[in-house]
Amino acid sequence: MDFSALYLSHGSPMMVLEDTPARAFLTELGKRIGKPRAVLAVSAHWLSAVPALGFAAWPDKINDITGFPPALYQLAYAPPGAPDVAARAADLLGEPLRRDPGAGIDHAIWSVMSLIWPEADVPVVPLSVQPEDGPRHHYDLGRRLRPLSEDGILIMGTGAATHGLEDYFRRPAGGPTEPHVAEFTHWLAETTESGDVAALLDYRDLAPHAERNHPTEEHLLPFFSALGASRSGRGTRLHHSVDSGVLAMDAYGFD
Repeated sequence: MDFSALYLSHGSPMMVLEDTPARAFLTELGKRIGKPRAVLAVSAHWLSAVPALGFAAWPDKINDITGFPPALYQLAYAPPGAPDVAARAADLLGEPLRRDPGAGIDHAIWSVMSLIWPEADVPVVPLSVQPEDGPRHHYDLGRRLRPLSEDGILIMGTGAATHGLEDYFRRPAGGPTEPHVAEFTHWLAETTESGDVAALLDYRDLAPHAERNHPTEEHLLPFFSALGASRSGRGTRLHHSVDSGVLAMDAYGFD
C-alpha cells in the first residue's frame, strides 16, 4: 500500500452513478493502492457516545438515504467483515468501547468502497465517531489504531472536506466554487502537507470559515483519525474537486 491511512470525501451517494471527477479519482485509486488485508472505516454517518466497532462477519449494506433513484437502493455491495481485525482494534482502543455484532456499512462506507474495490472482496470493519468529543479525541483514536497499518490494514476516514448543506441546498447544481470553500480547503491542504498537527487540531479557531464549512463536525472528524494513524503526521492531498460550488470532495493520503 502507498498509505497507512486515507481520508475520503463521500459527498452525495449519487457519485456512485454519476460521472464526476471524484468518482473517476476513486475508481483509479483502487488500481493505485491495491487491496489491503482489511479496511477499518471511520464513518461520519455512524454516531455514538463512545467508540463503537462492527464485529459482523457479513455486515449488511445500510440504505441510510432518502429520495434517491432505485438503483442506489438496489446496489448490491456486500464485502465481508473482519471480526479478528475488530478484536485487535478493540484491544488497541481500550475502554470505553461498544462492540456491535450487527453493525452494517452505511453510505459513507459503501459509496466509496464500491468504487475503489467494486468486487467487494476487501473486508471492512466500521468504527463510529463521537460528535461531541472533537478533533483531539479522534486524533487519539487514530494514534491508538496506528499499529494496524503494520499488519496491512488500511485506516480509512470517510466524511466530507466541507459540509455546508444549507449553502448546498439553496444553490443550483454547478457553478463556481464559493470563496469560503476555496479558502478553507486551501488552508486544510497547506496545513496537512506541512505536517502542522497542532494547527489542524485547532482548526476551529485557525482555519478560515471553519464553522460555515462545518456547522457540525462529524464529517471532518474521520480526517483526524486518519491523521492520527499517520506515522509522519503529514498528509498529501490526492484529489480536489467541489460539488455545486460548496461540497469539497478532497481526499488525503497519509504515510
